[in-house]
Amino acid sequence: MQQRDINTVRVFHRCGGCGKKQEFINTGKFRVNANGNSVDVWLIYRCKKCKHSWNLTIYERVKPKRIPPELYELFLDNDIETACKYGNDVDFLKKNRAELK
Repeated sequence: MQQRDINTVRVFHRCGGCGKKQEFINTGKFRVNANGNSVDVWLIYRCKKCKHSWNLTIYERVKPKRIPPELYELFLDNDIETACKYGNDVDFLKKNRAELK
């Protein structure tokens, strides 16, 4: 599947690969990690220049039953529309210390 442009908000963050502030692109992919009785969910961004990843927290150490089952499936399926929704949510981006332009 070819990735389409899902960014309408330009996101900048200090890149661990480049060592300076760079633009980051929403990959449209989620990382879901289970730790015993809790789950973490992140939206993955990549540096436009060096492709270094940056995970933006959606859920952190929550009980799986606290995430609506339909939404959890969308995360597991890397649903592009869900990624777009989060990637264009200014409050979500600011909560993750993104600089917006």
